[in-house]
Amino acid sequence: MLGPRRVRMGVLLGLTPIVPLLAWATLGSAPADRAMRLEVSIAARTLKVIENGRVAKTYAVAVGRPENPTPRGSFRTGKIDWNPWWRPPRVWWARNKTAQPPGDPDNPIQGVKIFFKPPDYYIHGTNDPASIGRAASRGCIRMTEGDAKNLARRIRSAGGSVPLRISMTPSVMPQQALA
Repeated sequence: MLGPRRVRMGVLLGLTPIVPLLAWATLGSAPADRAMRLEVSIAARTLKVIENGRVAKTYAVAVGRPENPTPRGSFRTGKIDWNPWWRPPRVWWARNKTAQPPGDPDNPIQGVKIFFKPPDYYIHGTNDPASIGRAASRGCIRMTEGDAKNLARRIRSAGGSVPLRISMTPSVMPQQALA
């Protein structure tokens, strides 16, 4: 006959594999329609924040010029660099440019940059707000500085990395604006 201590130990050992499974089923990740994602339409020059299956916010953006197009496809946002330096890339158009510190009016990246295809492509605030709504960048997605910071805070609140889809056409799914 088993003693009470052995019975308790047997029950505990029997339930051990079940506990993580129950925790995962109960606390698991949010359903796909609840997760935050971003959709950029190159043609409409908009970036939509989709939360809980609905458009929570739509931002006007600048996209890449025809000779420097914004890449299309599915990505994930990555590192968020607050108050970034701008360092000229090693390409012909930046040959005579010099690095610009954070906040400098000549720094083309204002406030924040959110990587989506490192090292060269990111969403960022701009020192040229008149470019918003146009094909004006070298492939990045430009936003006003305030909008870029707001978006970065939303992404951070959603866990720091969210899906990003960049396409030529606007999203075809029916959506309702919340804000």
